[in-house]
Amino acid sequence: MANSDINIAIFASGTGSNANRIVSHFAQFPDVKVAIILSNRKDAKVLDMAEENGIETKVLERSAFYESAALLSTLEEKRISWIILAGFLWLVPIYLIEAYPNRILNIHPALLPKFGGKGMYGMHVHEAVKAASEKQSGLTIHYVNKQYDKGTTVFQASCQVEPADSAADIAHKVLRMEHRFYPIVIEALIQKSSFSTDRP
Repeated sequence: MANSDINIAIFASGTGSNANRIVSHFAQFPDVKVAIILSNRKDAKVLDMAEENGIETKVLERSAFYESAALLSTLEEKRISWIILAGFLWLVPIYLIEAYPNRILNIHPALLPKFGGKGMYGMHVHEAVKAASEKQSGLTIHYVNKQYDKGTTVFQASCQVEPADSAADIAHKVLRMEHRFYPIVIEALIQKSSFSTDRP
């Protein structure tokens, strides 16, 4: 894919189903590696998944995350090129955004700009979609900036919402799409970025 190795850091807060798909996807690329998985919760299931796959983990402490840029040393030591958010609930601090411009991606389980912003995550999103009687939902993959869900959109995919669908039904449809699209969009962006960087 690229002329030099690409190391990815995944930030996640929960079970890590998207993180697991990303790890599985890039296992077939010898020059792309998930080098570390970080979580704000020491009991997050994503850390178990990382351990099962032999991936280094780190638990983030809130005050250090926001009041110090020490995390950059860890990321630099691991030669991280991209940060991928996979169900990570904390707002990314500005020092990370400045260190990784257009290199931090997030996936949101709705068609932004609808149903985004602080507090809009997980089932809260799908319940809001259901309450609004939306005919469509879907996912948005976007670059991260200093506001929740306000970064530049790089990819969207939609699915139909039937009148009989519950919020759980909508969640199931969207999650299947997340698992399908997130790894290949990440791959495409890494490939595009590496191509641009490697050109004379």
